[in-house]
Amino acid sequence: MTKHTATFILCLAVLLPSMACTNLIVGKRASADGSVMCTYNCDGFGFAGSLFYSPAGRHNPGEQIAIHGWGPSHPGQFVRQADYTYNVVGLMNEHQVTIVETTFDGRLELVNRDGLLDYFSLMRLALQRSATARQAISCMAGLVEQYGYNSSGETITICDPDEAWIMEIIGKGPERKGAVWVALRVPDSCICAHANLSRIRQFPLQRRRSFRSISSQNLKHIDRPEVECVYAHDVITLARELGYYTGPDSAFSFRDAYCPIDFENVRYADARVWSFFRHHSAPAAMDKYLPYINGHFDQCDHLPLWIKPDRPLTLRDLQADMRDHFEGTPLDMTADLTAGPWGMPIRPLPMQFKASDSTPYFRERPIATQQSGFTMTCQMRSWLPDDVGGVTWFNCDDADMVAYVPLYCCITQVPDPFRPENNPRNEFSFQSAFWMNNWVANMVYPRYSMMIGDLRLAQRELEDYYHADQDSVLAALQGLTPDDRRAYLNRKSIAYASRMMDRWDRLARHLIVKYNDQVVRREDSTGHFQRWGYDTPGYNQQFIDAIGPATGSRYRLETIIQRRER
Repeated sequence: MTKHTATFILCLAVLLPSMACTNLIVGKRASADGSVMCTYNCDGFGFAGSLFYSPAGRHNPGEQIAIHGWGPSHPGQFVRQADYTYNVVGLMNEHQVTIVETTFDGRLELVNRDGLLDYFSLMRLALQRSATARQAISCMAGLVEQYGYNSSGETITICDPDEAWIMEIIGKGPERKGAVWVALRVPDSCICAHANLSRIRQFPLQRRRSFRSISSQNLKHIDRPEVECVYAHDVITLARELGYYTGPDSAFSFRDAYCPIDFENVRYADARVWSFFRHHSAPAAMDKYLPYINGHFDQCDHLPLWIKPDRPLTLRDLQADMRDHFEGTPLDMTADLTAGPWGMPIRPLPMQFKASDSTPYFRERPIATQQSGFTMTCQMRSWLPDDVGGVTWFNCDDADMVAYVPLYCCITQVPDPFRPENNPRNEFSFQSAFWMNNWVANMVYPRYSMMIGDLRLAQRELEDYYHADQDSVLAALQGLTPDDRRAYLNRKSIAYASRMMDRWDRLARHLIVKYNDQVVRREDSTGHFQRWGYDTPGYNQQFIDAIGPATGSRYRLETIIQRRER
């Protein structure tokens, strides 16, 4: 028997903070151009992001694949290889199927360390084996049933050019092999999101002679277009057996049974969903959920799972959403003293801390955050051939601080700046997109309001170019053979990544000269620095106004003058 070993070098979930990762989802009639879109910020300290890749291939009968995720070691345990596996770039395959996730943990007593598959290995296997989102759901359900599941609770986004789905899954506990789960189709006219908290509450149950909702015992029907809900047949009975639920089946809530809410997981997680929804609806309509965000669950205990946006979203809207720090909302991270002298929307860990008198405090957790390993906005377009229709707009590090680079789902060459071997965790490299982006970001963070304008210019310059160039890409592909199309898109993706690295190198060198020693060096009309001219911007007014209340008369100039006059 042939044994094929593949190492899934992926997001190290067990090493990440529990409040990690964000997914935003857009149905095809909620987007401006008819594409299905989804996003992923993979957030974890110490994780150097890179672009994962596995080639398409035909495999021998009986071939097996060894799973090496980040879970417990399983020596000698293998998964049967599929006869044929699809090309996978990042988290999108050659059929434009995209799978991304966020961890909600939930009831940790349900983790089964003896299960073979962690969630990322499960996702990658499904990407290699599935030509549609529905096939991916069926594939993941079958794999955990056969091989077991060893992660905590996950919310998984599964998309293809026509549909978007949200699936939630959690183990059954030690010595129970499979998992319980629910998958719902996101309405085409709606947007949805999840961010480390279970979102699915009630869901339609299977009825006789109806295929709107089916259980895992009827997965053979999953490709029927009327199916909009699929769930594990024991998702309710397990909750009853373990004492998580006692009511009627019709009122069963997956979230309430398997991921009970508290102030922390709502404020750190669902607040991100609330902010995304608020961008695309009347603010007052979403602000009625502020009691929920503030932990007053007796007044409101959930957000809607999805909403219809007030206008169709463009890809650039979605990319802007990934850069959110609650700006313009009651949770705005730039609007008080905690933003420091230069309106910094970045906060250090830990999430909670105490004053000298033991008063406890917490900090906000936005969509954009400094510990991101990588970020992506994925676009799937049904009216185009798969090889160019599926685009992962990708970069390493914080979404707020990088430019999204378009990479096509058919490519077979990962651009050098995104290759795992060029992105070491513990050593700076000029060849690393992760480290080049962090070099710039960590200059900007401490003096955010002073320096962010220069970064935004470079960011817009690149993204304007990339978006404008897409029409020329489509034109250049006309009449080419499939092999020539792939070769062209390989070259294009590599050139896009190189352009980004060159621009960020120039940006870093510009910033260190312009902002050296806390001043701002003046530039002439040609963009060259003046030899002697500089400005001293000082603190922002918000911080200045907080100095007096915090320090009394210590820094008041009139007090010093009065002392001199005496």
